[in-house]
Amino acid sequence: MTATIRAGLCSVSLRMLDAEHVAELAARAGLHTIEWGGDVHVPPGDLERAAKVARLTAATGLRSCSYGSYFRAGGDEPFTPALDTASVLGVDRVRVWAGWVSSAAATGPEWTTVVSRLRDAVDEAGERGIRLALEFHANTLSDTAEATLRLLSHVDRAALSSYWQPPVGASGRRAIEGYRALAGRVSALHVFSWWPAQERLALDARSGLWQPLLAEAASSARPPEDALLEFLPGDDPSLLAREAATLRRYLGRPRT
Repeated sequence: MTATIRAGLCSVSLRMLDAEHVAELAARAGLHTIEWGGDVHVPPGDLERAAKVARLTAATGLRSCSYGSYFRAGGDEPFTPALDTASVLGVDRVRVWAGWVSSAAATGPEWTTVVSRLRDAVDEAGERGIRLALEFHANTLSDTAEATLRLLSHVDRAALSSYWQPPVGASGRRAIEGYRALAGRVSALHVFSWWPAQERLALDARSGLWQPLLAEAASSARPPEDALLEFLPGDDPSLLAREAATLRRYLGRPRT
């Protein structure tokens, strides 16, 4: 059976615009969900702003699917403000980061700190019915599929999943192989086309990666919930409609 993966947007893709314009453009582009970012659009602890963004998201017919926090699982780093914000937004998933150091360079104590803090954060979030998901990113303990699986195993909490995005410079084949290793633990995808390094291309420029990967993800036993556009060529908001149409085509989600 093929699952329906929701087509959405990371609000940080349009960080130069206010939240009202982000929601308006996303709805106009035929997207279904938004991950609101905590760096610009919904700062952690600003509950008045979170309530306003929740209302405007619903008014445009979109769903707030997650809160993109910048919690790094540091030893003394507070997490409650991010959870308060996520609760007001009405999301049940918060994206978090696994430290500041690559998995290869991290020391034993650094691994221990991040694992312990993530356990506490997952447990705190669970009291509100909120799940956590790791940012899959360079210079963190979740920078490769193998390291992410190791971290998930050490934290040992079912309510902790991972995001996935193609590693910079990885070929389509290698990226898909990495996704397969994590597939059962991936709750959302960050979708963009960078090639050969950080050059931002149209999504169609890497159709050989995204078309088969999204088809495979949708037919897997535990598919991701969301495929979220992140980064636009030239950071150009006028390209969102085109990129959203490509994503919806790959997902088999015609405009409704």
